Amino acid sequence: MDAWSDQRDWVTMTGAIRIGVVGIGKIARDQHLPAIAASPDFTLAAVASRHAGVEHVPSFATIEEMLEQGPEIDAISICTPPEGRDAIAMRAIAAGKHVMIEKPPGATVGEVLAVIESARAAGIAFYASWHSREAAAVAAARAWLADREIRSVAINWRENIRKWHPGQDWILAAGGFGVFDPGINALSIATTILPGHLAVRRAALRVPANRQSPIAADIAMTLAHDIPVTMALDFLQEEGETWEILVDTAGGRLALTAGGSALAIDGTPLPSPHHAEYPSLYAHFARLIAEQRIDADLAPLQLVADSFLLAERETVAPFDFEIGVDAQG
Repeated sequence: MDAWSDQRDWVTMTGAIRIGVVGIGKIARDQHLPAIAASPDFTLAAVASRHAGVEHVPSFATIEEMLEQGPEIDAISICTPPEGRDAIAMRAIAAGKHVMIEKPPGATVGEVLAVIESARAAGIAFYASWHSREAAAVAAARAWLADREIRSVAINWRENIRKWHPGQDWILAAGGFGVFDPGINALSIATTILPGHLAVRRAALRVPANRQSPIAADIAMTLAHDIPVTMALDFLQEEGETWEILVDTAGGRLALTAGGSALAIDGTPLPSPHHAEYPSLYAHFARLIAEQRIDADLAPLQLVADSFLLAERETVAPFDFEIGVDAQG
């Protein structure tokens, strides 16, 4: 009897989907592991991470070690930084495992398209998740806007990088997305609630002299070819967070705030049901596995890629995660 037989027998008896998590960093510990622990559909069978493990769970340094030496698993959730996610996904797909990826689904559009094609050819479930689409007020905002004439949209997404991404140097490296890491959350909501096609027209990125990805950005887009959409992103807002989408329509102003969790029309708040984002993602992943389907909308990632293609870049003061080192923060 091997080291994991007892665990395999227990998983079989419960009927839960045995899942392995690759990448045990802040987002995995804050969101994925609690969601899996609370899920009636999944049980955490193993984890793989070069720098961390999970107590009482079989832990390995790489996905290869987890697949070759670990317990039986049915699915893999990938929570690593964007660069290199495609190689992990391809390894999982080659082993016949269903795959869920934390946003953004990859460092480039092309690599994610290749993963989708591989998943389709293998006949397994693949989920490129967008957690902000599951925020409490997003569905109500979409319904309210569905039959209204939209005149303009303003997206403001500002937060403190030191609070939300402490010491995560990768996020400002090439392929790390910079301020678009949270900004893509806004785009995932915008592409859900706004009827019509969003297109990038102009972009201005501010990149610290000692980094490769932007710490702030301003994007000009159009909705349905001629409706103006502005987007302001900032990683250096020290007090509080501004995560809002403001939509002016012929029938009033919609304000979707708190990252999609609160909705107001002309200043009057509307009730929002309690809705946990990550448990909803895992419930949807379970349905995709049952149906062996693919859910991979790349519209938010394409908008980020287009912003980088069109961008004018300005070099700004160096940034360090230690408070007081950079002149901007």
